[in-house]
Amino acid sequence: MFKRIIVLVCMFTCIHVVRAHRLAYKPLELDLGNSKCFVLEANASVDQKPWVWYAPTLPAHPDRSHTWYIERLLAKGISLAGCDQGEVRGSPRSVEVFTKFYHEMVGRGYSKKPVLLGQSRGGLMMLSWAVKNPDRVGGFAGIYPVLNLRSWPMKRNLGPTLADFGMDRDTFSKVVEQHNPINHLAGLAKAKVPICIVHGDSDRVVPLEENSAVVTERYRKLGGEAKIEVMAGKGHQVDDVFFKSSGLLQFMTKRASARK
Repeated sequence: MFKRIIVLVCMFTCIHVVRAHRLAYKPLELDLGNSKCFVLEANASVDQKPWVWYAPTLPAHPDRSHTWYIERLLAKGISLAGCDQGEVRGSPRSVEVFTKFYHEMVGRGYSKKPVLLGQSRGGLMMLSWAVKNPDRVGGFAGIYPVLNLRSWPMKRNLGPTLADFGMDRDTFSKVVEQHNPINHLAGLAKAKVPICIVHGDSDRVVPLEENSAVVTERYRKLGGEAKIEVMAGKGHQVDDVFFKSSGLLQFMTKRASARK
C-alpha cells in the first residue's frame, strides 16, 4: 500500500513538473470562444505595448526550446502571445478567429502592429492572416515556415488541411490558389512590411525552395524587403541556428519596438 502511494505521488508530481516548466514562465491565459490563448507579459509601461505573435500555439507549443527568444524579448519589454485554434491551415474561418484575438490584444493595450513569428506550420497560419491584414503587421519572422499550401499541407498533411477549409480534395484542388497566401503578397509589400526568415537548405519536411525561397523571391519582385538566412546542412530540427538566431531576434526586437 505504501509503495502504491509513493508511485501515485510521483506520477502526479511528474505531471505537474512537465506542465509547470513547459515555458519556464507562467503565462496569462485567455479564453476566446473555443480557443485557448496565452500572453507572456513583459513589463512595458508604454502605450500600445509591443508584442510578438507566435504560431503555432498548441498544447505543446511554444515550449522550452523558445526560451532564448522569450527571455530576451521580455527583457526588452516585448510580450509574446498566441492563440490555439488547433491544426488550422489558414482558412477564412481560422483567419477570422485570429482577427478576434488581434482585437482582444489591442483592446488590452497592445500594439496595433505586432511582429508575427511563424514556426513550421505556424508560418502558414501567420502569413494567411497577414496577407488579409497588411496594415496590422509590424513585421513577419519565420523559423523554417510553411508558407505554400501546395507544399507540406497538400503533400504531407492533406487531412487536417481539408478539414480546416471544410472541403473535399477535388473541391479544394480547384480553389487552392485563391487561398494560397504566396499569391497575395502585394498588400504586405505595399504596406512596407519587412520579412526575416531562417530556413535550412536540407529541410525535407518543409522544403526551402517551395516555401521561404519562393516567398522571398516574389516579395522582392513586388518591391518588398525580405531577408532569408539559409542554414547549410540543416533540416527541420531543433537547433541553435534556428532557436538562438541573433539576426532573427534583432529583427523582432527592432520591428516590435518601432513606433507605428
